Amino acid sequence: MAEIETVEEISDEIVAEKKTIKEILTEMKDISEAMMDLAYSALLVNSKGLAEIVVEMEDQMDKLRYEIEIKAMMATRNREDAEDLTGILHVAHAAEDISNAAKDIVDVVLRGEADHPVLRSMIEEADETFVMEKILSSSILADKTMRELKLATNTGMYVAAIRRGKRWIYRPSKDLKLIAGDVLIASGDHTSAKVLEDLATGKRKELE
Repeated sequence: MAEIETVEEISDEIVAEKKTIKEILTEMKDISEAMMDLAYSALLVNSKGLAEIVVEMEDQMDKLRYEIEIKAMMATRNREDAEDLTGILHVAHAAEDISNAAKDIVDVVLRGEADHPVLRSMIEEADETFVMEKILSSSILADKTMRELKLATNTGMYVAAIRRGKRWIYRPSKDLKLIAGDVLIASGDHTSAKVLEDLATGKRKELE
């Protein structure tokens, strides 16, 4: 059973990471946006797998909120500094509110309540789907950048997030290089999803 970290241990980790307030706020923004996309998609396709990812991301948001509050307190030297940082903290809390709303949406899926006739009709009419595809070592996607692959153009799939080990990469940049073992969270139509699956598993050897 994993040991529960104390407040002191978590605070020490935050100081050691040396992330700036701007970096933390940007990460919170990216995660909250990705969470809302994934939450609606989990509801749309009634996917507990996607719903569980959203729950995991919400836990990360809680940690980031604590991180930014610690950083803000450490950066405050006087009343003027405190007033300047108040707006930043309001934005951070708003981002967390969005993540909490996303968590509330996927709770419907996790409780098994997404099979309502109205929701089922939405699923049947939806053209878009979300998929999770792991890149195998035999895949042509491995060791290539997002810029080289142009997945949105070549497959019709938009990559919202990537899981690399225990780390999440949200809204990946064009310079990010994919590696074997990465799990792509992507959206698109069903035909495009099949193309991405074949590329990720190595069944398809050409992008076009």
